[in-house]
Amino acid sequence: MPNPNPRLEAAAKNWSDIEEQYARFVNPQWVKLLTALGLNKRFVRSVGAELFTDEGETYVDFLSGYGVYALGHSHPYVTQQLIEELQSQRPSMLQSHIPALAGQLAERLCTLAGPKLEKVYFGSSGSEGVESAIKFARAFTKRDLIVFADGGFHGLTCGSLSLMSNHWWREGFGPLLLDAGSVPFGDLEALEAALRKKQAAAFICEPIQGECGVRLPPPGYWKEVAAICQRYGTLLVLDEVQSGMCRTGTFLASHQYDVEPDMVILAKALSGGHIPVSALLMRNDINRAVYSSVDKAFVHASTFSENSLAMRAGLATLDVLESEKLGDRARTLGERFRRELSALIGKYEMIKEVRGLGLFNAIEFQPPQSLSLKLLYGAFHKAHPGLFGQMFVKTLFEEAKILAQMAGHNYLVIKLIPPLMVSDAQLDQAINGVRRVLDMIENSKTHFWTQGLKIGAKALGA
Repeated sequence: MPNPNPRLEAAAKNWSDIEEQYARFVNPQWVKLLTALGLNKRFVRSVGAELFTDEGETYVDFLSGYGVYALGHSHPYVTQQLIEELQSQRPSMLQSHIPALAGQLAERLCTLAGPKLEKVYFGSSGSEGVESAIKFARAFTKRDLIVFADGGFHGLTCGSLSLMSNHWWREGFGPLLLDAGSVPFGDLEALEAALRKKQAAAFICEPIQGECGVRLPPPGYWKEVAAICQRYGTLLVLDEVQSGMCRTGTFLASHQYDVEPDMVILAKALSGGHIPVSALLMRNDINRAVYSSVDKAFVHASTFSENSLAMRAGLATLDVLESEKLGDRARTLGERFRRELSALIGKYEMIKEVRGLGLFNAIEFQPPQSLSLKLLYGAFHKAHPGLFGQMFVKTLFEEAKILAQMAGHNYLVIKLIPPLMVSDAQLDQAINGVRRVLDMIENSKTHFWTQGLKIGAKALGA
């Protein structure tokens, strides 16, 4: 074994050295942002829904790595399964063998997803799953156009980025896929108009849009979408990277909408919080369009696809979801969570709506109408449109020890997506924390507004 590097060991003991090292060799702007927002804590341990700092503080994770930690942090069963897989010394990815664990995981995923989905392609990330879906859809339909919904989030590689309407993500990266076009989420007429010419290979969309504010579809939307796609020979591809794996109460969110997509993309929670893995589930004939002969057996592949640690993590995750009945838990706790948060509407003028499904939830705020708050909010908005949302996140973190985040670039929406094993007491901590921050916001004498303006000025270099 190589001797430890004394310099690295010393750096590990000094948080300021770690910050400097990360800023120097990775991303200085990330360090600057976290420091300005007061989120730059040194977490040294994570168990279940709790995060522990080197100063003895305990925070509850209502971000879950944007959905990765559905089972919670450091789940002992998943950890043990990975340890045993490592210690077995079985080959992990020879690239010239049949990985037994991949077949086992694929069968279980297809069984859980429904009879229409019969094959699986494994990758390492949600973005890779989206890229694969584009290729499979084009190969099967012999069409090029990919239709997507405004406001969606599908990843930051060039193909997946092409399926996102938010200019902030796309700016500066040059031309993306030319054969991609958007329709408003929830607009059936616009979708039919986009597909009518029979040029679209696929409609790729999240069943519930996460980044733009946990937007739920209108009643009956997905059943009609499936019918429209079938009418024009367009594949329906649902990106369930965040909404899948029991997050909404059922294994797939699409199960709650009684719709059978042609392809489904899973990732994040499938990893068990440890090993990156994604899965593209599809119909048998779509798979056959790519792997059409022995000569084409590896025409679409990825180096780390089907590696034994990722497959073991996926199998262990499914074991825990089933044994701990986390889908049922997400449904029951989510209903209570939304009910108690919704009781705050009307009591605080800035709460507009509480929405979600299972433990995939959000609070949407609105600009205040009272004169004193209107002036303060206007100053925030002038400094930066996202300052109010980030100050809410910061204050919730400081005052209630709850880690949350804004819903992407919907600056007035806070996402609350805890691990599915979150306790009732931890939900109460979040609810009481939201109430406490709202009390601070609507009392203009508190430091919420003055501190926010100072942070906004500092972040902008004023």
